[in-house]
Amino acid sequence: MAQPRIIIVGGGFGGLAAAKALSRTPARVILIDRTNHHLFQPLLYQVATAALTPAQIGTPIRGILRNQRNATVVMGEVTGVDKEQKCVFVTNADRSDVPVEYDYLILATGSTHSYFGHDEFEIFAPGMKSLADAVATRNKILQAFELAEAEEDPKRHRDLLTFVMVGAGPTGVELAGALAVLIRTTLRTDFRRIDPASARIVLADRSPRVLTTFSERLSQAAKRRLENLGVEIRLGQSVEQIDDDGVVVAGERIASKTVIWTAGVAPSPASKWLQAETDRAGRVRVESDLTVPGHPEIFVIGDTASFEEKGRPLPGVAQVAMQQGRYAARAIHRRVTAGSLLGPFSYFDKGNMAVVGKGFAVLQSGKVQVSGFGAWLTWAFVHLQFLATSSLRLSVFLQWVWTYLSGQRGSRLIVSHHGPKPATAAVEADIRAAAPRK
Repeated sequence: MAQPRIIIVGGGFGGLAAAKALSRTPARVILIDRTNHHLFQPLLYQVATAALTPAQIGTPIRGILRNQRNATVVMGEVTGVDKEQKCVFVTNADRSDVPVEYDYLILATGSTHSYFGHDEFEIFAPGMKSLADAVATRNKILQAFELAEAEEDPKRHRDLLTFVMVGAGPTGVELAGALAVLIRTTLRTDFRRIDPASARIVLADRSPRVLTTFSERLSQAAKRRLENLGVEIRLGQSVEQIDDDGVVVAGERIASKTVIWTAGVAPSPASKWLQAETDRAGRVRVESDLTVPGHPEIFVIGDTASFEEKGRPLPGVAQVAMQQGRYAARAIHRRVTAGSLLGPFSYFDKGNMAVVGKGFAVLQSGKVQVSGFGAWLTWAFVHLQFLATSSLRLSVFLQWVWTYLSGQRGSRLIVSHHGPKPATAAVEADIRAAAPRK
């Protein structure tokens, strides 16, 4: 009897956790992702601020799963799902859809930027969801200082060295804090015609406080820390316009050549593929076992899924995706090996953390609320543990220690990459190998 085929779409936290948890399942596991690497998204801002290199937070998926004999990795983009025929459509470099059949499907397709109906902002205020985004942001930040150094008119230095972050959630707070440390320590003595410390960092959000998912006390602690670092915080004020010359916040124009979107996220188009019911954010409403109503063979997890526990939707964070990925794998393993069902999914909240500059973080877990250096040490330890390989843990740990002691950054290169090249025949062969069974 042929082994069942399990397709996992997405090599992020949820998809990779599911694939690894299926290592002992008597089935063929096929993981499909648009890139060849697993990305540790929580540290993207450190690539953008030159603290880490892209290779320190990205790991080839094939390398992670190299010893898992039942797992195959395919680099391709899924463009649709046929629920009745039980297949997904994978696009290669020639834009031709290849149908790949499944017995079980796990959609872990993550999320993208949400501009809240103002998609025209994207060209002027890019977000950060990929390594390419982080490197482009790093280029833009470093180029701003280079342009200011070369600018003859001192009046233009202010505009060139004004950085605006739109959104005061964890990404915005962490990026603003890291940028403040970068310009006031690492870059402090590198230039002759400008003073990097004179740079203006603005963090804007229509919410009444930063880090709204944290308690009021921790939110205020983070705000004070940012202000001590020189960050200008504009709360309760909407960003009304973004263009090539800056932003308009609550009717006031702020001239800036570097605007970064750190506000909202939107789910992948998985709901359209499935033609399934969604919540207001566009995430697929799933059953208590994370399956699509009427299709017990399809699991939706992570940022793509809308799952409520105790009347509240689960947040789109890594620990949710990982727990759901492992649960989906256990549910499928139970069905394949014992023909029985697993009980409903239950989420265990391990708490939230956010780092605010050098040696300071906020941590909230249940009734425990901690801020300061101790929380920062805990944040560093937890993030090191979640990195994909031991070599990355060592590399990042050593880089953090060196940066903390010396102020020197891991990668301050301005790198302009060429456009994408056509996929090789080997990539197409991988897709064809996972094509429908005869």
